[in-house]
Amino acid sequence: MSDPDKTSDRKLDHIRICLNEEVESNYTGFEDVMLIHSALPELDFEEVKTEVRFLGKKLSAPFLIASMTGGHRNTTEINRNLAIAVEELGLGMGVGSQRAAIENSSPEILESFTVVREYAPNAFIYANVGAAQVVRDIEFAEKAVEMIDADALAIHLNFLQEAVQPEGDRNARGCLKAIEEVCSSLKVPVIVKETGAGISREVAEAVRKAGASAIDVGGKGGTSWSGVEVYRAEGLMKEIGRDFWDWGLPTAFCVVDCCDILPTIATGGIRSGIDVAKAIALGAEVASSALPLLKPAVESAEKVMEKLEYFVRGLKVAMFLTSSKKVEELRGKVFITGKLKEWLEFRRK
Repeated sequence: MSDPDKTSDRKLDHIRICLNEEVESNYTGFEDVMLIHSALPELDFEEVKTEVRFLGKKLSAPFLIASMTGGHRNTTEINRNLAIAVEELGLGMGVGSQRAAIENSSPEILESFTVVREYAPNAFIYANVGAAQVVRDIEFAEKAVEMIDADALAIHLNFLQEAVQPEGDRNARGCLKAIEEVCSSLKVPVIVKETGAGISREVAEAVRKAGASAIDVGGKGGTSWSGVEVYRAEGLMKEIGRDFWDWGLPTAFCVVDCCDILPTIATGGIRSGIDVAKAIALGAEVASSALPLLKPAVESAEKVMEKLEYFVRGLKVAMFLTSSKKVEELRGKVFITGKLKEWLEFRRK
């Protein structure tokens, strides 16, 4: 088992780097997606409704704050501000990996996660553990859910990050079997999520058979965790981290690949309400984002709400301009070009 204190300190490292350094990848695939404009939408803007249901929970819009942080006392305020905002706006959020709190019984570390349910008693909240951890101890899953009274559990796949991280866990054997065991034993839905390198159709099909309820494609185009680790590594590992900075499947590619297999969360480079609309039009159920909410969360809950309202309002405008009174009416209202079109043609062969 890893040193709990080092795990906790690493969480703070990641926050510091994401706040102060350039860590994003390039090209999400949404650059090759054009929403089809309707010059005569025949709608009153106030008629446009963004409400959806996801995994049995009502959301005011198909948008979540993606798993971000927790695991160090200095992250408690960030999670508090995020929780206040999603509770107020009727949205949802995930917490960062709960490994540190499970391995370390420190009340301060535990509070960095429990604060979320305390301040968001009604919001959709999902717990988060790594596949590498549940392989070693299946009870990680139940402990993570109980810790925050979660509505769902995300099992994250972050093997790109582990491969380039100086202290990374590079043993990926047995993960699928562990996911299957968690899905069969847990009382809440299980989301299998990537963290920036994307999920292919083949992997989506495998986790569907294992019993997952949804996938979060976590595609390339947003935060590069290989890039984040570049700022922590030295020598050879720093150079390898740079080589793999843009590794992975772009988010839009993953959405079109996987959306007919399992309910899909589009994460990775979602930076506006237009991106949310494009993801839904391609087949995602909801979209999520983390990095754009980090700086606001350091400031206040009000700043987080302002950023969330930016995403939701942008989505509503896109719906209005595509004559989509309800979220599901966005489906298919896209024109696809470029690399994404080539990907679709390749996958359909």
